Amino acid sequence: MSEITIKSAFVTGGSKGIGYAIAEALLKRGIYVAISARNAGEVEAAVQKLSSLAHSSQSSAQVKGYAVNVLDAPGLHKAVNDAASSFGGLGLLVANAGAGIMASIVDMTLEQWNTVIETNLTGVFNSVKAALPHLEASKGYLMTISSLAGKNAFAGGAAYNASKFGLNGMSEAMMLDLRPKGIKVSYIMPGSVATGFGGQAVTEADDWKIDPADLAQLVIDLLEMSPRTLPSRVEVRPSQTKSRG
Repeated sequence: MSEITIKSAFVTGGSKGIGYAIAEALLKRGIYVAISARNAGEVEAAVQKLSSLAHSSQSSAQVKGYAVNVLDAPGLHKAVNDAASSFGGLGLLVANAGAGIMASIVDMTLEQWNTVIETNLTGVFNSVKAALPHLEASKGYLMTISSLAGKNAFAGGAAYNASKFGLNGMSEAMMLDLRPKGIKVSYIMPGSVATGFGGQAVTEADDWKIDPADLAQLVIDLLEMSPRTLPSRVEVRPSQTKSRG
């Protein structure tokens, strides 16, 4: 285990779910955190919670929030540059923002298809392009949040599977592109996570799923890895299957 050298991070889709849990874990380690999401109200609420957490834990880490869609490349560049300027650089990008619309190819509309593919692939592209100059300067870390759906197809997952299969390949290629520049790239492939992804409410029936906090801990573990070692692909799944009883 090595000391975490990352001082600042930008987390897309950071107002709730996996992204918020990651932002919270980073903040607890004294890392300055910027989050982005589409909904301004949710971003503001998340920043207030994170700021209160920093204050209560006597952390000196700063928190910033940006209401911006990852498909808005100019807006995202502006947000990332502002965060990097405020924090004195940027050491970590967590490309977490994603969309999941599950429907049979028979029923799926072009609009639904485009929403998933563009958010989960072009959104990551925009995020990486915005952060890349800063990560190159800091010899930083890029993490993408993919899914086990990127290797296991399922009925109703035509768009989501395609996007996550694509994200896995994209992440592998980015790792090869960026490793010579001193930038680490890892992609995390979780199975079922208790986040209410897709607009569903989290209930007691989800208690078998991965806790978002456990994925956040995984991000911390990766940051603590020896600088000579790179876990480029990490698969994580619930330790138990859903009860059928």
